[in-house]
Amino acid sequence: MNYYFDLSGTGRPVVLIHSINAAASAYEVSPLFLYFRGQRPVYAIDLPGFGFSERSDRIYTPQLYEDTIVDFLSSQVKQPVDVIALSLSGEFVSRAALSYPEWFNSLTLISPTGLGKNLLPGMDFAFGGFPIGHFAHALLTLPLWARPLFDLLATRTSIEFFLKKSFVGHVPSGFIEYAYASAHQPGAEHAPLYFITGKLFTPQVRTQVYERLKTPVLVLYDRDLYTSFERLPDVLLKNPFWQAVRMVPSKGLPHFERLADTVEVIEGFWRGTK
Repeated sequence: MNYYFDLSGTGRPVVLIHSINAAASAYEVSPLFLYFRGQRPVYAIDLPGFGFSERSDRIYTPQLYEDTIVDFLSSQVKQPVDVIALSLSGEFVSRAALSYPEWFNSLTLISPTGLGKNLLPGMDFAFGGFPIGHFAHALLTLPLWARPLFDLLATRTSIEFFLKKSFVGHVPSGFIEYAYASAHQPGAEHAPLYFITGKLFTPQVRTQVYERLKTPVLVLYDRDLYTSFERLPDVLLKNPFWQAVRMVPSKGLPHFERLADTVEVIEGFWRGTK
């Protein structure tokens, strides 16, 4: 697994985890990395299947990502951390914190999945007793068209189209170029095809993970065309370790467009977890 780090700061380490999509990488958390470097020890990781990490043709699962995060903390950081995770990676890090709470001082989840009122594709639906997610993945990963299909999703035009849905204003050109380069590495299609077919989501994550966490959690959210938050009030009511702040206006990546506001809220949250 590839990761970036700057240990020149002091205090509890900060670990940054990107989202999951066709062109994901640690670039997605770069504004936070650049802000915290020199202030706190800071790490930004490329999860397996993304960025400069291994992209082999293997089985990608939520358990793989949970294990990766815990292994990274125990072998490289070696002390409890404050984690900031984007979107679906919020599910992975929450699973890890539920299983191994000793490694986590706090979680900040930016626009996390698993809080909407609707089921996500490929999770709990079935056709003739066969889960649609398994059928779709088997179909989409046939060698004849798996890479050509993925390449259609990973053109610069397509990447810009999807990124615009996560920005209130202009999408930085560097973001588009980095995402395009990331999506055109050997094996770049393998992990995203598991995501596209719904196989990286955790069924019932709200009740089985979020509501059971004993680690302090901050949720930053507003509008997000890729997820929704109708069940967030349920978690806030049932789990006293959770709090949420709405970052208006934003669409899933407030740290790119409202960095000062975002870190002000996060640092205030951290002061309450010491």
